Amino acid sequence: MNYIVYDLEFTVVRKHEWQSEIIEIGAAKVAEQEGKLQIIDTFQTFVKPMRSSSFNADTMQFTGIKPEDIKLAPMLPEAIKSFTEWMGDEPYYMCSWGPDDKFQLIRNCNEHKIPLDWIRNHNDIQKQFSRKHKMEQYRQIGLKRALEMLGIDFEGAHHRAVDDAINTAKVFIAVFDEFELQTNNAAYDSMYTTHLVYESGEHEPNLPFGRLADLLKQASSGEE
Repeated sequence: MNYIVYDLEFTVVRKHEWQSEIIEIGAAKVAEQEGKLQIIDTFQTFVKPMRSSSFNADTMQFTGIKPEDIKLAPMLPEAIKSFTEWMGDEPYYMCSWGPDDKFQLIRNCNEHKIPLDWIRNHNDIQKQFSRKHKMEQYRQIGLKRALEMLGIDFEGAHHRAVDDAINTAKVFIAVFDEFELQTNNAAYDSMYTTHLVYESGEHEPNLPFGRLADLLKQASSGEE
């Protein structure tokens, strides 16, 4: 069994009629080797957005991704093809920190008419970690805080997909025995195949995608 711990970076939107686009995919593949879980491989690709206007100054400031990074990058269908090939044929669970990545992944795949059947056994690691380690002042614990609680140093750059994926994988490995992983498949979930409903919930103050999630929630409401 493989565990695909992934992270996405996407464009920052300021207007409700705009839709965020994925501009980077990063992932860490976790599997058991020599009797323990460990990161056995990583994946990274930039993604060229369909709408060049969506890649703005706010996006560059937030992610650190530059125009030259995405200039020759593949469009999402090709990027997803590379990603799924890297994931391989072994059974897997997909894991992300928080709900934002799954929401954006499905929404972008729907826009590009990419099948959803590969988005399976998806689990929100932030939600599970927060339930097990809930502190009074937190409803959802941020990745940085989770690492601090576990005594793990953050490595790499914040808001870069592969670095965030690797650090999420470290949390996943450290508390794997506490998780109750769910099986599911987005292709057979009417929530994603008929009408996409999104609830951002409450976020830890300063959690990077908290504000963005609220914007997306408002955008979704405005479409109805």
